[in-house]
Amino acid sequence: MEIEYKRDEVVKDKTELDRETELIKNIIKTREELKNDNKNFEFAESGLVDYYIYQIKANQAKLDYLLKLAKASGITIDTINQIKYQNYEEEIG
Repeated sequence: MEIEYKRDEVVKDKTELDRETELIKNIIKTREELKNDNKNFEFAESGLVDYYIYQIKANQAKLDYLLKLAKASGITIDTINQIKYQNYEEEIG
């Protein structure tokens, strides 16, 4: 008897294009979080310095992993930037 988790079902139902699009969205989101963490670190008071160091390291490790997956899938930085700008234009328009 094989137990399927809800997350597994959702992933199985997605097409290759959907998975790539989700990966690209995660890369864009993680890059933005990393930028924000770096900005916040610059202005952090003594109590939050360690927190932002941890956040920066965690998001950098996540971004490295996601970029490695994207590279293995043949996704280029140009593709990621193109989708980022399309999403930005949709939000404005």
